[in-house]
Amino acid sequence: MFTCEAYGKWILAGEHAVLRGCPALVFPLKHQKMILNYTQNDSDLSIKLSGPYGDSLKLLVWGIIETAVEKLNIKRDMLKGDVSIESHLPLGAGLGASAALCVLMGRWFSHLGYVEPSEIYEFSRSLEDMFHGESSGVDIAVSLEGEAIEFYRGGDRTPLKVKWTPHWYLSSCGHIGVTNECVQQVKKLYKNDPSKIKLDEQMKEAVIEAKQALCSDSKEEGLVKLSKAIKKAESCFQQWGLSMGELSEHITSLYNKGALAVKPTGSGGGGYVLSLWESDPNDKQLMAL
Repeated sequence: MFTCEAYGKWILAGEHAVLRGCPALVFPLKHQKMILNYTQNDSDLSIKLSGPYGDSLKLLVWGIIETAVEKLNIKRDMLKGDVSIESHLPLGAGLGASAALCVLMGRWFSHLGYVEPSEIYEFSRSLEDMFHGESSGVDIAVSLEGEAIEFYRGGDRTPLKVKWTPHWYLSSCGHIGVTNECVQQVKKLYKNDPSKIKLDEQMKEAVIEAKQALCSDSKEEGLVKLSKAIKKAESCFQQWGLSMGELSEHITSLYNKGALAVKPTGSGGGGYVLSLWESDPNDKQLMAL
């Protein structure tokens, strides 16, 4: 019997720019995760999916396994036993569902002896390319670590120590975003207008300022700095053209309800947004969340 789990995530700042060497601040969602249970036997491999979002994985799991066995140069009929995956992570929401699934696969193949424990990160990251076209590895890293980190592409990551607890929330705009499409949209924008690459530097500044805010000894000063940093990151999404439609409407509605700062978390185009509040929202404000 083998069991492992992988967490969802949310990104405070650093999206897209992280692909070109900029840092990102990313946090795990420990209450939204995937759990894999494996029983070894001699029967052909079977996979059972459960949980609120289990059905959404039907078309993905076998595709990931096919990609994995091809990378490992093994045959699929070598895989035996019963696998069950319980999912509490929605797909296309910017909460790292694809990364969590790839981490589960990486840990499982490591348990089977096909992947060295030290290679789980890179193997899982390579599987995630199937979803994103080009994975920075940031979602994989936080899903593996299970703690807030400052991440650089290439796998460099350090724990992020937060000195005070902001009143921040995640809420869905009700529209799914497609990560690969968003990544390609930013790349196309930079190709057509090279001057737009300055947005990467703006996002980097947002990361640095957000980190400074969280490390501030003064909650009052930190809140002001954090609000400015989140708005600076939000501005990048607007200029990338990744904060439109339902996503833009949801962001506006949160500002109207009293949020200090709001931004997409993840690739944009849809999915979840992060909102920062001066104090706990009241019941009416929580309705918007």
